[in-house]
Amino acid sequence: MGCNILLIHVDQHRADALGVNGHRAVPTPNLDRLAAEGVNFSQAFCPIAVCTPARTSLLTGLYPTQHGCLVNPGSEGYRPASEQLPLFSQLLRRQGYRLGYVGKWSVGLEASPSACGFEGYVAAANYRLWRQQQGLPPEPGGWFGEPDRAATPAQSAPGWGADQVLQQLDAAVAEGRPFFIRWDPEEPHLPSRPPEPYASLVDPARLEPWASFPDSLAHKPYIQRQQLRSWGIEGWGWEHWAPVVARYLGVVALIDHQVGRLLDRLDALGVAENTLVVYTSDHGDLCGGHGMIDKHYVMYDDVMRVPLLLRWPGRLPAGRTVDTLLTAALDLAATFCVAAGVEPPASFVGHDLVGLVDGQPQARRDRVFASYHGAQFGAYSQRMVRTRHWKYIWNLTAEDELYHLAADPGELRNLAADPGSAARLGELRGSLLGWLEETGDPLLNEWTRRQLTSAVL
Repeated sequence: MGCNILLIHVDQHRADALGVNGHRAVPTPNLDRLAAEGVNFSQAFCPIAVCTPARTSLLTGLYPTQHGCLVNPGSEGYRPASEQLPLFSQLLRRQGYRLGYVGKWSVGLEASPSACGFEGYVAAANYRLWRQQQGLPPEPGGWFGEPDRAATPAQSAPGWGADQVLQQLDAAVAEGRPFFIRWDPEEPHLPSRPPEPYASLVDPARLEPWASFPDSLAHKPYIQRQQLRSWGIEGWGWEHWAPVVARYLGVVALIDHQVGRLLDRLDALGVAENTLVVYTSDHGDLCGGHGMIDKHYVMYDDVMRVPLLLRWPGRLPAGRTVDTLLTAALDLAATFCVAAGVEPPASFVGHDLVGLVDGQPQARRDRVFASYHGAQFGAYSQRMVRTRHWKYIWNLTAEDELYHLAADPGELRNLAADPGSAARLGELRGSLLGWLEETGDPLLNEWTRRQLTSAVL
């Protein structure tokens, strides 16, 4: 039998909004502790920066174009993934694990959490009822967030969610079975509504803009400028964004505090040494990056890169940073199987992260791939290949994008039409074409293949 597993899978946490990853304004001592006692995978990416298909990829171990759920419900073209696909959660349940789930579900399957193997499911919506029972008013509204002045940190959604996880940890240890417990808070996804003292923790006046902020969007797809108009944020300067970012970072710090409570409980229960703890996110958040909000119609690192911390005492080294490129959701699906003593299904396309740290041979680790298919503003097809220093984005109905990340980490200058970058563009297009063929991407046909193999931009 394998180890216990605690997965903390948050919503829209930027990889760079973390102390251990270099952010100087947000205190994250508990997440930094997790990294100090385990491994920080500093170059982890999502397969798609949209909640439902990304979460479906985590359960199925497949890219969205393989499992079939491409967009969120309520978007044009939504359909659930195939019910015939094996899920890592079902495999762990058959292995004798006690599976618990707290928080946001948002998985593109018609099956319930129970049918997916989870015995104890506590929905995020239960918090609203609990809050009402406590005599608290609803959380503040608005897309850009406001401080929650009615609640204490313990009464916040992350505080309540951590309480539910603690109860599940206690019950699992008392029962004596190995456990897989998953916590999916809806935060730090905007709107950010931190209670005090977290609402005032980060001073907006001292916040430096993201490297991606000063973007004119020149020579980039028209849809990016349209997004500014759609959200009503055209012309916003950093003075508009700094308070929004400060509240976002305040929620990150609030989550960090709850992570500390969970780590302390593992210690108190005497199971920390045999528990793999994972902290990651479904995808990132623009939160002012490139002057935009949310995550749609772009494939910038602001939304594609995610935090990924793993701690497994005695099995993973302490304090190591691994900068290998990887796709977090796909690799975690395989990792959970291996950690539980289960052979990953042949359909899974990811690789065991513990084996990666051990130096075991792994397939294709010099680049990652991802897709996007549209959202609430309509269908829009994109595919991405990213290497250590370059990123190419194939926009089927707009100009392509090419960024030299080593020289332009903010992805401000699109080099797709630059004659000096033509050779790099051709190499990345060929690599992307190979991935499309390998995964059976339905977008690939005689017309789109010609677009990839010609000089069309």
